[in-house]
Amino acid sequence: MPRRSATMLAATLLLIALLCASVLMKVPYTEMSPGPTYNTLGTQEDDGKPVIQITGHETYPTSGHLNMTTVQVTGAKYEPSLVSAVIGWLRGDVLVVPHDNVYPQGQTDQEAQQQNAEEFASSEDSAKTAALNQLGIPVGTQVVVKSVVAGGPSEGKLHAGDRIVAVDGTKVTTAEQVAELVTKHQPGETAVFTVVPKDRVGAAATAADEVQVPVVTGKSADGTRAVVGIRPDVEHTYPFKIDIGLQDVGGPSAGLMFSLGIVDKLTPTDLTAGKFVAGTGTITDEGKVGPIGGISMKLIAARDKGAEYFFTPADNCAEAAKATPKGLRLVKAETLDGALKSLDLIRAGQSAQLPACTVS
Repeated sequence: MPRRSATMLAATLLLIALLCASVLMKVPYTEMSPGPTYNTLGTQEDDGKPVIQITGHETYPTSGHLNMTTVQVTGAKYEPSLVSAVIGWLRGDVLVVPHDNVYPQGQTDQEAQQQNAEEFASSEDSAKTAALNQLGIPVGTQVVVKSVVAGGPSEGKLHAGDRIVAVDGTKVTTAEQVAELVTKHQPGETAVFTVVPKDRVGAAATAADEVQVPVVTGKSADGTRAVVGIRPDVEHTYPFKIDIGLQDVGGPSAGLMFSLGIVDKLTPTDLTAGKFVAGTGTITDEGKVGPIGGISMKLIAARDKGAEYFFTPADNCAEAAKATPKGLRLVKAETLDGALKSLDLIRAGQSAQLPACTVS
């Protein structure tokens, strides 16, 4: 065989081998793509109930959209081939990121779902608090049992969702107080919890709903202090009921849009005046908007749904400005109050005055 032909054959075989290897080779990456968007002013597709339902307080008609946005993420066990990862990098509607960015330290799908559910619940709580604070409506707090350790001293006695009123007769207002009062005991002694059981917790709960629950303390892992095997936490209480009913949605990034939806329903002003506004961003109790992940995928999801404006956390602005779909206007959002002022400008037709996102 002539040398040139042999060289070409060897090169061809090597190329084929490399292509096969790239198809078979797995790489540690995860793929994100645009997920569903949900109008916080609308209804759920599965049962037709409002996404945000308020009872016990006057509400007002709304129009238009205030859509929260999501991303879809491949599972923890998904391992794309090198070819799939490269194709994803080249596509504009898929985001390929290192696996550990989404599933840190070998996190499983179940662990990720649990974390997302907890973050979503916390986001709901902060969204309600920020909205009511914005409107000057008082918000209270209560200490609750966040979780109970399986096999611990409190299993079967205290339950997640119980409100802790006192420990050994001493009223508590913080989670730290609960721990301090328990550790005053020696392991084996009894701590008496005054609680409102979770099925009675609510704005109408009174002293008549309180029960005494004695718990024999156990030893901490290092054997140095008494423990009861619960994780206490502080939750907010509200003067009326606000239900956020979305299912199968997780993470903290819907906070801003939930807050805007609540404010819209509780005020006479129609905040959107029929416009289609979408957005994302975490929210603190004080109304500060924080950054999120997957912003480029959320922009695509919003524009595909028909959004004209997209409220963007300030810390995501530079990234978002590089990947804005045609026809979608980015609006920088730093606080809930600032987002409401931006809606004022949108209603007034003064879009040129909106706070904009820039690349740098």
